[in-house]
Parts: sequence; C-alpha cells; structure tokens
Amino acid sequence: MLKGLAGQVLDYYHCAQYLHRAAKAHYDSSVQALEWVEATLTRLYLGKVGRVLGGLKRMRAQSDEAEKAIANCWDYLHEHRGRTHYRQLRRGGYPLGSGGIESSNKFICHLRLKRSGAWWYETNSNHMLALRCAKYNGTLDQVFVRYQQRLRETSE
Repeated sequence: MLKGLAGQVLDYYHCAQYLHRAAKAHYDSSVQALEWVEATLTRLYLGKVGRVLGGLKRMRAQSDEAEKAIANCWDYLHEHRGRTHYRQLRRGGYPLGSGGIESSNKFICHLRLKRSGAWWYETNSNHMLALRCAKYNGTLDQVFVRYQQRLRETSE
C-alpha cells in the first residue's frame, strides 16, 4: 500500500505546531485559531494537503508576524507534502509521530552513554550504541556471529 513510506512521514505533531503558530499569529480569537487548526489537521489527515496549501496561500495576514508565520508554515508543508499520508499510515498501523523513536533514542543512547561520571571515545561509543541497538532489536546473536567471522578472517 505505502511501500517505503514508513520512513518518510512528516511528524503529525510537529506539523500541528507549525499550524498553531500560523493560526495564533493570524487570528484575533484563540477560538477561531483553534477551530482553523482542527479543520486544517483534519484536511491533512484526509490527504488534502493541496487544499491546505491553497488555504494558506489565500490567507491575508494582518501583520508582519502573521505573514512570516503563514509563509513559514506554507514552506514547511510544501516541502514535505509527499510525506503527509496520515490516514493511510494510521490504517497500516504506523505511528504518525516521532515520539516512539525519540523515546527509544533516549532509552538506548542516553541511558547508557550519559551516565553520571561516564565518558567515551567516539569510536567506542558508536560500538556500544551498535551493541545496545542489536540487543533491543533482537539481532545481538547475529552481531557476534559476524564479529567472530571477521576475527577468523583477519587471523588467517
């Protein structure tokens, strides 16, 4: 269905931040801003990124700040328009945000490498990270098999 797109998703929640900034700068009322953001996120979820971009282009900014926020939001969405297949991704069971990856990064990398009093040479830290990743994705045995093969090849 979405071959290869799982790695090419525009984080839905980061996208929402851009929309909120544009709405806050453009609308006088926080209620209007929130309604616009919710409607716009719904359009994005339904795959109507072209309509969202068109709507942003039609907005008439009342201030320089609003103009900049709207242009910034338009640029961001336009650049990543091919990565907003949220509905299809959700149906496929894929996450729409990067929170899981960010959390994994914190757990795998930071927990081990940023302990109080710990210090690392860069090459050693990269090897440690490779081992920790292999441990948590279930390929640790394969890593050691490859390591043993390389040892045998270099000793011959």
